[in-house]
Amino acid sequence: MSQPPGFRDQSSPHFVCCLKKAIYGLKEAPRAWYTALKQALLEFGFVNTKSDSSLFFYTVTSTTAYFLVYVDDLIITSNNSHFAASVIQ
Repeated sequence: MSQPPGFRDQSSPHFVCCLKKAIYGLKEAPRAWYTALKQALLEFGFVNTKSDSSLFFYTVTSTTAYFLVYVDDLIITSNNSHFAASVIQ
């Protein structure tokens, strides 16, 4: 482990933080993660479905894509492999 960039202590360069609890174990972590992911998908052009908040779809001209979020699994399918690759990238 090393100190993260921007938070280096010059007087103690070999010190690191000891976490008492993993970040994914915090109560607000799933909501914060989903909010960040949702914002990124919306900026990419996806639309959140009204029937299922974990399903997003994208339709522009001949490209259609579906993006499904299940806990920490992400599934994307599209009729355009280049578009799907760009979303993954």
